[in-house]
Amino acid sequence: MEHDDELDALGLLCPLPVLKAAKRLRGMTPGTVLKVLADDPAAIVDIPHFCHEQGHALLSAIESDGRQVYLIRRKG
Repeated sequence: MEHDDELDALGLLCPLPVLKAAKRLRGMTPGTVLKVLADDPAAIVDIPHFCHEQGHALLSAIESDGRQVYLIRRKG
């Protein structure tokens, strides 16, 4: 899927992937899509929860070889 911006959070541990995604999304236009790369096992729970709580749409969550790829559409 197409995305407008990408955040490489590989190597970062909780809560940094979520905090960095939140900061990046705040600077994006409503409706745009952020791709987040992460490898923190906690991100599997944290990122979907963050999206639900903040009203962003989690378009995709894929895990492969210990890495996760999330596509998040900014609310608005």
